[in-house]
Amino acid sequence: MYAIVDIETTGGYASNNAITELAIVLHDGIREVKRYETLVNPGMSIPRYVQALTGISDEMVADAPYFNEIAPFIHEWLKDSIFVAHNVNFDYSFVNHQLRACGFELNARKLCTIRLSRKVFPGSQGYGLGKICRHLGIEIPNRHRAGGDADATVLLFERILAAGGLEHIRTMLKGRNKEQYLPVNLPADQVERLPESPGVYYFHDRKGKIVYVGKAKNLRKRVSSHFSNNKPNRQKQEFLRNIHSITHEATGTELMAFLLECIEIKRLWPLYNRSLKRFEQTYGLYAFEDRNGFMRLAIEKRRRQLQPVYTFSLLVEGQNLLWRLMREWKLCPKLCYIQRGDGPCQGMREGFCQGACSEAENCMEYNARVEAALQSLTRSLPTFGLLDEGRHPEERSCILVEKGRFYGMGYLPATIPAANPATIPATDDIKSWLTCYPENEYMRGLVYQYVEKWPAKKFEFGLVEG
Repeated sequence: MYAIVDIETTGGYASNNAITELAIVLHDGIREVKRYETLVNPGMSIPRYVQALTGISDEMVADAPYFNEIAPFIHEWLKDSIFVAHNVNFDYSFVNHQLRACGFELNARKLCTIRLSRKVFPGSQGYGLGKICRHLGIEIPNRHRAGGDADATVLLFERILAAGGLEHIRTMLKGRNKEQYLPVNLPADQVERLPESPGVYYFHDRKGKIVYVGKAKNLRKRVSSHFSNNKPNRQKQEFLRNIHSITHEATGTELMAFLLECIEIKRLWPLYNRSLKRFEQTYGLYAFEDRNGFMRLAIEKRRRQLQPVYTFSLLVEGQNLLWRLMREWKLCPKLCYIQRGDGPCQGMREGFCQGACSEAENCMEYNARVEAALQSLTRSLPTFGLLDEGRHPEERSCILVEKGRFYGMGYLPATIPAANPATIPATDDIKSWLTCYPENEYMRGLVYQYVEKWPAKKFEFGLVEG
């Protein structure tokens, strides 16, 4: 039995709105068997724009039953039926949400007449209820009322069946078919064409703009998982409504997918991405010469116009490094801005400051040690690559870290074996195969964590100067 449902509501998502009118038509696939239609008191004021659209006012629902009064009856009609609606996920989310609030669980199979119409009647100017009904010559005398729209959906459903739609219905109702869970505007074949391999996927809105970027070990499985839980909150419902298409970029490994996701979120700033948008290295180690000719080192918040010697996510991380450099290279805490004020130099008390802060040492001697300290820091930063699986057997993926920083990634010919360093090109030659990307500490951390887990995939170069 099919239960063809239409509802009117106070707003666009179920978690903070309610049903104002409901119509159910039970249909056996040939004809209407019985129907139920009622106004529903939503327990809240109906917004004026909704009243203007539907014609349902607060006065009209004042004496109508609350949903909890009709919930047992509604559940009985729907529990063993196939739930059919035009944009079924919208209607189902409201009905299921309110049934759950009344203690009833609904696990009905679903059919969307928008999706069925796209399959059976290709070429329509649109597939909203009004447009597809105009295309087929179906009149809707009582538009934007539950009974009128339900009647139109019944006629549309019968047209679908008459045009050979039963085979599509059977396919959509198969146990493993997830099409009924997809966003109403997203073609199912776009999901089916996704590879079961690592990569980055992009959700686009009606105008083609990218509104969400995600990464996946298995693109098809990950994209499908977005729609397996149709939450009734505003964010999820708006998200589903705005997805009109999917594109993707395959990567050789899951790590490359992680890195590309970070890069793309920072580049595109998609509407629905929350994480990774604001991640930056918060602090940097800067070197400059003061008016007396002394080289100064300072830990400060990142500045767009200045290039730091090194970056840190935490202030204490930078301070610990600076203390190590001061003690190892006999630098002054005052000239490194670790010690403030006019008190005695802590470095002189501990025996590592040579007196630059009190003019007991000239700037040339002091600056030579600062330069040596910075060079030691640079030398301590590794240059290495990661060779891993490519997108196909003829290539291998490569990630390059240069002087401790993520340089970029790309693909090399599969003829280069990671186990034989002699066959690996020099750093500059490898760069010609790679795309250079902006980096941050989070991305750098992903690469280092991967190296710790898979050390055999790492290959090293000599120190690259310049």
